[in-house]
Amino acid sequence: MSRVGKKLIPVPSGVKIEIGNKLQVQGPKGILEVPVPGGIRVQQNDGKLEVLRDSDEYAALHGLTRALLANAVQGVSTGFTRELDIVGIGYRAEVKGRIATFVLGYSHPIELMLPEGVDLKIDKQTHLVLSGHDRQMLGQVAANIRALRKPDPYKNKGVRYTGEVLKKKVGKSGASGGKK
Repeated sequence: MSRVGKKLIPVPSGVKIEIGNKLQVQGPKGILEVPVPGGIRVQQNDGKLEVLRDSDEYAALHGLTRALLANAVQGVSTGFTRELDIVGIGYRAEVKGRIATFVLGYSHPIELMLPEGVDLKIDKQTHLVLSGHDRQMLGQVAANIRALRKPDPYKNKGVRYTGEVLKKKVGKSGASGGKK
């Protein structure tokens, strides 16, 4: 039995759910749709959602559907945030409207268009706070920003998630190098 799939999903006040072949979750932060695969059913009782499956062959989809539905309910009610840090001398970011501009040591600044539903706030030009109601899109935008300049294991410079632990590597020592 799927342990994740068995858990009930509490529905906060202000969140409306329309059950059909796609679940439409509507709340104060926005509207999300969650696909419901065949063999999976969703019931709403007493302000809680229950995800059920027809047989054991749908076990993997059972847990997946419940997790996606729980993320949608949390997203439209409270939302999600992802934080990134820019580390390096001269590295910085700024945002104007829906366009974020990054200076990351390349010969040119990099501009990134933020999709609808994702907001970016920048503290001190090096701490980025992404927020939005769609967890999947938010994570993808954060990964795209990190990919602009991945953390360097030798100098620890680049864009990283806040709290990400990096292993610093030791560089080459110049004493033993040379002609033989």
